[in-house]
Amino acid sequence: MLKHGSISMAKNHNHGQNALEQHQVVVVMVPFPAQGHLNQLLQLSRLLSSSSYHHHIPIHYVGCAAHNRQAKLRVHGWDPISSTNNNNNNIHFHDFSTPHFLSPPPNPNASIKFPSHLQPSFDASTQLREPVGAFLRTLSASARRVVVIHDSLMASVVQDVASIPNAESYVFRSVSAFTLFLYTWEAMERPFAIDAEILKDVPSLEGCFTAEFERFLSNQVDYQKYSSGYLYNTSKAIEGPYLNLLAKEQISKGKKHWAIGPFNPVAIQHSTNTNQRHECLKWLDKQPPNSVIYVSFGTTTSFTDEQIRELAVGLEQSGHKFIWVLREADKGDVFVGEVRRAELPKGYEERVKGRGMVVGEWAPQLEILGHPSTGGFVSHCGWNSCMESLSMGVPILAWPMHSDQPRNTVLVTKFLKVGVVLKDWGRREELVTATMVAEVVKRLMGSEEGDNIRKRAAELGGAVREAVAEGGVSRMELDSFVAHISRGPTHTDLRNQKDFKELPEDRWCLRGFRLLFAAANVRAQPSNLPTCSRVVFAAADAYSGPISSKKLGSDVVAAGSH
Repeated sequence: MLKHGSISMAKNHNHGQNALEQHQVVVVMVPFPAQGHLNQLLQLSRLLSSSSYHHHIPIHYVGCAAHNRQAKLRVHGWDPISSTNNNNNNIHFHDFSTPHFLSPPPNPNASIKFPSHLQPSFDASTQLREPVGAFLRTLSASARRVVVIHDSLMASVVQDVASIPNAESYVFRSVSAFTLFLYTWEAMERPFAIDAEILKDVPSLEGCFTAEFERFLSNQVDYQKYSSGYLYNTSKAIEGPYLNLLAKEQISKGKKHWAIGPFNPVAIQHSTNTNQRHECLKWLDKQPPNSVIYVSFGTTTSFTDEQIRELAVGLEQSGHKFIWVLREADKGDVFVGEVRRAELPKGYEERVKGRGMVVGEWAPQLEILGHPSTGGFVSHCGWNSCMESLSMGVPILAWPMHSDQPRNTVLVTKFLKVGVVLKDWGRREELVTATMVAEVVKRLMGSEEGDNIRKRAAELGGAVREAVAEGGVSRMELDSFVAHISRGPTHTDLRNQKDFKELPEDRWCLRGFRLLFAAANVRAQPSNLPTCSRVVFAAADAYSGPISSKKLGSDVVAAGSH
């Protein structure tokens, strides 16, 4: 796998304690316990670990043992478990206890497809507040700054940040900027006018969530007021107009925003060791470029037996090659209990042998999407999957199920024009027939229209890869965020310093510059510092009287003459 920067891990909580040495800045990741959310913050940990290499910022990833294990085992594009990645131990996992929660199987016959069977796990995660709070206080005793990055759905868990003087929190928003803007703008009762075209074809929220989850969500939103800013797994190269709308004062309230996606690696180096490669990747190696449609509906979709049969027949009738990941939706704890096995039509796998491959287990999605033989993706349009597909330049056949997915579908198909709707949200209660599946697959994989869509997807993928490269817009946003959390002491920090407590307020301004540079680890001799820094240092050292603009100016000029 392609390695990005300095990454390794503590094997368990006790080993993680060894990382609690004194640091200028530490980062704590608090993910929401669902696969798409766990994965995004683990991928962000990789990015920050790589980008902050010269700052040596430790990353602490916290959660219950089962969800931490799930995140590590399923991550794509790099290996957080391997001890050979590096020796810097920048990423540390901490397993905290939560109350026992029920882990029932999904209900494929539910009228609302939102994974309500995961709600006990979601509710149990709120009990992480106490151990996380204690951990943050432990870190705050030795670090100059504790930076908490939490999923928007875990805001209540990190509410104690507000009571820790040297801690600050940032909300990770796990959905597209397009979808988030519409949610926020509508909830605020449309505080300003927008282009009417944005509102055309936007689906309602009906059927997206259960009432129980809506209450859970509302409670979390109340605690986000304590945050210092927002992070997005998107890029201005993809969603610039919608990020600009979110940055408007009426919505942002002056808080900073950073769009640093995609979090996932954008370059996949396929292993030449056949023993380490998944069977589906070996099969892809033998197929022509852009000839295979990849079919997967994430980790929260559960189909009825009837829908599975229709999809199977539709893929067969399309005449195109495919890889179909057919597995049941995750339970709250993916490591316990029996898993329902789907029933395929009799003799199906034998009939499609050589042309289609059905995978009944976890599959390396990012590697599949990054393979040159993959030419399309039948997807539920969860944002994690969308970003992976867009970053690999693969067009999407959209079949939304719940949550943000219907609106992501509009973004992908209407505005980005890199996909086709397979199932319209307005007909969500209807069965998708084999004929519908076959026709849409043929439209993408075997027509001039499909070729044009694929070309646009490839161009967007190229723009995304440029965005994360040195000098690219996403890379600059990432560097900006790392610089922000690594900044020197603030005005409040300086006033809390012992040296300043004995000085009148009009006498410590210039001395603050020296403390600011010292806190940022600038230890060089003045002759090695930039001229402007030497000027400020000399003026600060020479000056002890009350501040005035005239006196300050003369001191700076005098210092600069040396």
